[in-house]
Amino acid sequence: MPETLLVTGAGGHLGRRVVANLLETAKIHPERIIAATRKPADHADLASLGVRVRHADFNDAASMASAFAGADRMLLISTDTLDKPGGRLAQHKAAIDAAGNAGVQHIVYTSMPNPEPGNAVIFAPDHYGTEQALGASGLKWTILRDSWYQENLMGYLPSALKSGQWYSAAGEGRIAHIAREDCARVAALVLASPPAGNATFTLTGSKGMTTREVAALASEVLGKPIAVVDVTPDQLAGGMKGAGVPEFLIPMLVSFDVAAKAGDLDIVTEDVKTLSGRDPAPLRDFLVASKAALLA
Repeated sequence: MPETLLVTGAGGHLGRRVVANLLETAKIHPERIIAATRKPADHADLASLGVRVRHADFNDAASMASAFAGADRMLLISTDTLDKPGGRLAQHKAAIDAAGNAGVQHIVYTSMPNPEPGNAVIFAPDHYGTEQALGASGLKWTILRDSWYQENLMGYLPSALKSGQWYSAAGEGRIAHIAREDCARVAALVLASPPAGNATFTLTGSKGMTTREVAALASEVLGKPIAVVDVTPDQLAGGMKGAGVPEFLIPMLVSFDVAAKAGDLDIVTEDVKTLSGRDPAPLRDFLVASKAALLA
């Protein structure tokens, strides 16, 4: 009997694209797909296709038991609980336990590059702890360590384009940004046909770039100059506070630059092409496609 595939966080940007790729790229029949989300009513379009849309809240064990029932393999998309220390890891552990109790045999998990102890990113311990929990679960697992999305640059570039300055504490640290769509495609293909044994892959773009290199490319594509201004982490935090960034987010955002400068995020692999048969989308393509939104 064909396996039933479950996607958690199916209402999010990544989850929606994973479900779409299961249908369009992996050619999975919709009735084999369970889309778990906190707001099933918002996804009637998926239900109309035959996808089983179910309510799941990682803070509610009963909802997970119901949502996960009958699933053979599960994509565990990391949650967005960032305002409560340890909250995301607790949710992930609860989901892994619920999956095991429901009879799920294999979990695919979206992690981050190099989450081992020592990584400066504040939420790296959440991912490392989840990876450790998977290892101890007795279930089969595949870990997809997604590099920073190209789409994350939407949080930086508009203001840099407007002011002409990009304040950075990343120094010459490099990140190989990846298109979210590449991550969604790989996740769908791996969920549909996972490796025989436990495996960890790191999904990255094809080239690591410094903040200056990203700024130069953006200036070229978008036609507006951006000068990178080097600052300390404390200065970066102060500027964010002055700009009205929510205080609970500031340490996390600053930690990205600190980690980049330390080389914690400087990794480039061929895993996207190995798993999907396609090269990762270049950053230039994202900038061209997003030009109107970035300049708006």
